[in-house]
Amino acid sequence: MERTDVAPPDDGAAANPDHLTVAVVGLGSIGGVAAGCLRDADRHNIVACARRPLDHLTLERPGGTANVPLHALTNPDDAKPVDWVLLCTKAHETQSAGRWLQRLCQPTTRVAVLQNGIDHAARVAPFINGATVVPAIVYYNGERLAADHVRFRHVTDHDLAVPDDASGRAFARLLEGTPFRVLLSGDFTTRMWRKLLINAVANPMTALTRQRQSVLRRDDIYALCVAVLDEAVAVGRADGADLTADETAQTLATLLTYPPEVGTSMYFDCLAGRPLEIDALTGAIVAAGERHGIATPLNRTLLTLLRAISDAAK
Repeated sequence: MERTDVAPPDDGAAANPDHLTVAVVGLGSIGGVAAGCLRDADRHNIVACARRPLDHLTLERPGGTANVPLHALTNPDDAKPVDWVLLCTKAHETQSAGRWLQRLCQPTTRVAVLQNGIDHAARVAPFINGATVVPAIVYYNGERLAADHVRFRHVTDHDLAVPDDASGRAFARLLEGTPFRVLLSGDFTTRMWRKLLINAVANPMTALTRQRQSVLRRDDIYALCVAVLDEAVAVGRADGADLTADETAQTLATLLTYPPEVGTSMYFDCLAGRPLEIDALTGAIVAAGERHGIATPLNRTLLTLLRAISDAAK
């Protein structure tokens, strides 16, 4: 069962959601939108952890543009433990964010991991000093227009999904007053795999062709997406996801509802010559296929090509 309502507080940490200190680690497209929306709502103390100094942020969001002041740190040594951390770096940048996490986290901290992939908790566990992990699936489209300027678009009926448990409900309360619509999911494994399926074709196809999502409307690219997804769906089922018989068709139908001018994170990284988040996406499918003895030749081919592009950017 999945829902968007929020249950009453059920533990001491969640019972007082007002005036918490929230650190946002990574101020790219996802983190910039998160920090901007939280700061604009003005319910919590927001600390941005970024590479460069920043004292304000321009947020383009549904309903207009907000210009908000922002407190930013650039040195992990200046950070202190907080109530919440929103980890918004790319998955392959988690280790480089480790020093931030070590300084910000203590056992009472909750860490919402706003990253792609299916192994959120294992990825951050070495760095968070026993803090509680809240895996989060990101559906909203964020675009970084400049170092201090981000754009936020809704692309589905919800912007974030988290498990329907105490920490997930606390996360939903944390975002009250912002434009974010949070889905509480009773089957988070299936939902993670469904997001991974979207990323398994949208990111590689846009990065390799250097085109936005309009490229998915080509008949030949669409046919390739079908074959890639058929492999991934078989792996997802073996990994415990409750995927339907027409999961491939549903995934592509969802993708085709996205505006054709929308880019993916891998597309933008490819254009900018940055390393790609490929191992958390296609790499996760190939690795799971190996665990379950399922062949994934097309996904493995995409992984090889994109690793070559990513390695050249390092």
